[in-house]
Amino acid sequence: MRLLRRPPRKARIEIIPLIDTIFFLLVFFMMASLSMAVYRGMPIDLPKAGTGQQGMRDHAAVTLTKDGQLYLDKQPISVDQLRERLKGLLTVNPELTVILSADEAVSHGRVVEAMDVARWAGSNKLAIAVKPNQMRREE
Repeated sequence: MRLLRRPPRKARIEIIPLIDTIFFLLVFFMMASLSMAVYRGMPIDLPKAGTGQQGMRDHAAVTLTKDGQLYLDKQPISVDQLRERLKGLLTVNPELTVILSADEAVSHGRVVEAMDVARWAGSNKLAIAVKPNQMRREE
């Protein structure tokens, strides 16, 4: 008796499961990198604003707490030292954004003083940190 052999099937690589796996890895690494964003300021009660933005990469965080303490990237600092430190940071990176975070109980004069120090140090990019407001303005 003679048995007929089937010709061997050629191996195929199924690409659909591969695409699913690659997409899953892409999403995983995107989400992981977004969660690694580091805020260098102190935790304070920010005022609310409807036009706030998020996501600045190169920045220096200047924080004013309600007890009047001044911080630069979580380091306590005086007003005189702030100008020199910001000047040094801005010579290294002229595109540095200075983010001013002030507790809503801080007086307007102290906030303006910190803004003035940042301008004297040579900062061209200055942002004021706010909490997003629940009510968005209608356009």
